[in-house]
Amino acid sequence: MKDVSAYYPVDGRVILHVDMNAFYCSVHAAEEPEKYKGLPTAVAGSSELRRGVIVTCSYEARRLGISTGMVVQQARRICPQLIVIQPDFHLYRRYSKAFMSIAYSYTPMLEATSIDECYLDITGSRQFGTPLEIAEEIKRRVNDELGLPCSIGVAPNKLLAKMASDLKKPRGISVLRLRDVPGILWKLPCSQLFGVGRKTADKLLQMNIRTIGQLAKADEQMLIGAFGVTGSWLKLAANGINHSPVSTEREPNKSIGHTTTLPMDVVKLEEAQRVLLNISDQVARRLRRHGMLAGGIQLTIRTPDMKTFTRSQIRSTPTENAEDIYKEACALYRRHWEEDKPVRLLGITLQQLIPKEEAAVQLDLFEYQDQPKKESLLKTMDALRDKFGENAILTAGMLGDDPSVLLRNSKLRGTSLQKDNLPSPE
Repeated sequence: MKDVSAYYPVDGRVILHVDMNAFYCSVHAAEEPEKYKGLPTAVAGSSELRRGVIVTCSYEARRLGISTGMVVQQARRICPQLIVIQPDFHLYRRYSKAFMSIAYSYTPMLEATSIDECYLDITGSRQFGTPLEIAEEIKRRVNDELGLPCSIGVAPNKLLAKMASDLKKPRGISVLRLRDVPGILWKLPCSQLFGVGRKTADKLLQMNIRTIGQLAKADEQMLIGAFGVTGSWLKLAANGINHSPVSTEREPNKSIGHTTTLPMDVVKLEEAQRVLLNISDQVARRLRRHGMLAGGIQLTIRTPDMKTFTRSQIRSTPTENAEDIYKEACALYRRHWEEDKPVRLLGITLQQLIPKEEAAVQLDLFEYQDQPKKESLLKTMDALRDKFGENAILTAGMLGDDPSVLLRNSKLRGTSLQKDNLPSPE
């Protein structure tokens, strides 16, 4: 009889990273295989306008040259037979909860990091078999019970588990141990090290550090001089060392925000204001659902040539009111942006969040008498929209045909919802 304990470390962890492959497209293929299975498909917000941006695409579409972030019209020129599907986030959340429930049945140590991926600490799960047997069984059950493909990384820490799950896509299982790091990871460019963004990778290139192996051998003090404390993390990560635990407790949101890519350039102030009004309305709704107040507001603007600008404003008093958020966002826009400069993306992020019950809000001297009435009105409006839908109460300024209007449709809005709708295993 096989000694399963021999496959588990005496002093250490065994971590799995479960990553769903082309999740949104795979869900539609599982729901309606006769329409989508095995075909080039893509999910995009505004498929009927042919202006939407592709959120994800099937592996069949990827093999034909389609990629995430591509405009639908461009994708259809490359692949005329591409099937473009409008997103359905209710459906994605249902499948997300189902695959997380399967994973949760092997360990309570589950950390959901997005709607389509999670970490599992299976160090104490040897009753289910070896780590590879557990990974294979999860992959098989997700396929058999839900009709979805997934890739799984098996490693001694979260960083290597994440890197391993990317090695064999789709439907692969990869083991990545510390001793494997030099042979497998060190030849890769620094940009492929999980946690290294474009700016960091560019800066490393300027320092003539091109590969993960070169980063692993770089002088730590030099890295600290260039990146601060992140320099130490970079060297450790390049050597495959990571001590971050699988966290079953979801951290409270440090910020709440949403961005909207526009189907055409916005130039006029009144057009930008309508978009900001819709975004303000929805981020305020999410803020109140979390029982938080916002002490700061950040405006994000992206130009057609993909340059991104952010400007922030700290409030004298925290708020949960969409009207306050909208006024601050518009003021930032007018103060920092010339009206004749085109805009392709707008976003609002609420920062410096504090729990409402802990907040000692200093009310304006001339408004404190009206505050209870405002809170009562907000509660009533929220209750009506919870019951009858987000379009139950609107102002005239919210109406339009740009994607910001779709933020009120919970089936169509997407990944900028952060972790609002991550399933909680039961």
